[in-house]
Amino acid sequence: MLIARPERRPRRRATEALRIVDAFSRIVRLGEGLGRNGRISEAAIERTLEALQICRDKMEARGVTRARLVATQACRTAANGDEFTARALERTGLDLEIIDRETEARFAARGCGNLADSRSENVLLFDIGGGSTELVWLARPEDASNSRLELDQWTSVELGVVSLAEHFGGKSVSAETFEAMTAFARDALRPFAETLAGRRRCERFHLLGTSGTVTTLAGVHLGLDRYDRWRVDGLWLSDGEASRAIQKLRAMDFEERVANGCIGPQRADLVLAGCAIFQAIREHFPAERTRIADRGLREGMLLELMEAEGDLPSSDWQGPQNHRG
Repeated sequence: MLIARPERRPRRRATEALRIVDAFSRIVRLGEGLGRNGRISEAAIERTLEALQICRDKMEARGVTRARLVATQACRTAANGDEFTARALERTGLDLEIIDRETEARFAARGCGNLADSRSENVLLFDIGGGSTELVWLARPEDASNSRLELDQWTSVELGVVSLAEHFGGKSVSAETFEAMTAFARDALRPFAETLAGRRRCERFHLLGTSGTVTTLAGVHLGLDRYDRWRVDGLWLSDGEASRAIQKLRAMDFEERVANGCIGPQRADLVLAGCAIFQAIREHFPAERTRIADRGLREGMLLELMEAEGDLPSSDWQGPQNHRG
């Protein structure tokens, strides 16, 4: 959850237009077991409803006047997704909207796209979630008279850290298991990579990642005792630094990951699955550097909501020109 108000100063870029008032985050694993049963489990529903009650209380305490509340992959695919949102409304009074994949990809791009190198002609943005991974190809049109990057191609793949960890195991991950996870992710991402195989990549081409996986990797790379958003958001990782951070994580056993201040017990059995997906992305889209974003979907939602309400000037951000669902 993110609560913000528009910045009442001359227009600034992207998330600088937001003044954050309050935030809350909890890993609830809503999609736990979904791949096996096709349904959201009762335990996952209860965990999520408890977290939503905290969100409701914070919204009431802060006097929130307008909100957009969304659910993503787990509710899109679960047979009881609508049943869950109905229970959430009944229990908490929060009316969740199940958004489609295109909207989710647009929000992610809108929320962190300003971190892309403004001199790049193309950038691959990715968001590794619990049940899906969004890939967005940002490019500058050849005939453009300005320097804007536009959302050119996108896809959403039913591949996330929860589903991958459940399939292969996440607590004890051998070298063979990690390679199997990476190969699985590589195959899942291949169709999108093939659609972009003929695209020229500029000298400043880079990856732009938003998700717990890449922010955790950044924290491990920096050697932080506790996660620090201000040091992570906007950080550049070279290809070698990303590889070394992954290797450092792979060398930790489960107890060491639990004890690490940037991972903790909530992510300890998921982070290596995320690393496998990140590794597969790097193999399909080789780049000398990756920029880390501790921002994304929530910030994109807020910016669009404020613009729609007239609290911010309309953005020059370009929506999907072409897309793949």
